[in-house]
Amino acid sequence: MTTSTAAPKLILLTTTHRVAPGLMSWPAWEALRGADLVLAADPAHPQLAAVRQAGVQVEIVERGTAPALARRLATGSGQVTVWLGSPDGDPGLTDALARLAVEEAGAVPEIELLPGSYDLPGARLLDLASVMDRLRSPGGCPWDAEQTHASLVKYLVEEAFELVEAIEEGDRETLREELGDVLLQVFFHSRIAEEHPEDPFSIDDVAGDIVEKLMYRHPHVFGDVEAEGTAAVEANWEQLKAAEKQRESVLDGVPAGLPALAYAAKLVSRVRRAGFTAVPDAPYELPTELTAESAGRLLLAVAQRAHDAGVDVDAALRASARGYRREVRAAEGLAD
Repeated sequence: MTTSTAAPKLILLTTTHRVAPGLMSWPAWEALRGADLVLAADPAHPQLAAVRQAGVQVEIVERGTAPALARRLATGSGQVTVWLGSPDGDPGLTDALARLAVEEAGAVPEIELLPGSYDLPGARLLDLASVMDRLRSPGGCPWDAEQTHASLVKYLVEEAFELVEAIEEGDRETLREELGDVLLQVFFHSRIAEEHPEDPFSIDDVAGDIVEKLMYRHPHVFGDVEAEGTAAVEANWEQLKAAEKQRESVLDGVPAGLPALAYAAKLVSRVRRAGFTAVPDAPYELPTELTAESAGRLLLAVAQRAHDAGVDVDAALRASARGYRREVRAAEGLAD
């Protein structure tokens, strides 16, 4: 306990629930061990058990309104009072304390804001996992609880295309939102996978697998392989992937469910990367008679030449289609 005759002090100790209990900075622990009074409002505070286990007595008080809590903290009986901030950040508390300090200048103790722990990059993903678990668990959302991998497929495809649209239009606000929607699909499917009776896996398993894959396929970053330039990296990636999946053909693994033009472009990309020349390119000329077969061959030829020119043929067609849409609506006297 402190015996200092210094002016009273109030320390607002903030922590994050996204790290393991007890993982706080050394200044935070010094403040807790040296305080005359430690107060908290949440009896289920994630740090409470660790703090008490360290021999620090914590008094639980009723939080009430922000002004009432501010006055309670400002008139604490200890020379040094530590407030163990609630996980929700105690909305309005700092504003109420500032107002009190102005209204009652000289009567309010010195106030120090002390961060005890910080969120690491990606920490909010823990919140998403928690929310998804709540939605899927008994007492959660009936609609979420009924979904299956199969029932969510249409939403996954829809969200992916909406993300592509946001990227192509350069709409950063929508881009952020759509990235979240796609991320939700990953967490949703992973949460459903946890319930499989024979082969369950979690979002941690999914993340662990992709981490291992990325490290394995980037030996020039995580290993001793040298790769100069993008072309060398892509070639090395394809070789590792082929060996990893034991593929027989250069086209193995290309999803046949891709939209037709994107499917053709992906096939061409695989063939080009492998340096495969046994099959000649489709003729690049407008046929005398346009049939289903000749139109298909022409589109394939365009995809082949577009790849060689570094053009994303699927994105190029979407851009032209959007321009065509604008022209038609303008001709109709309608705003786009």
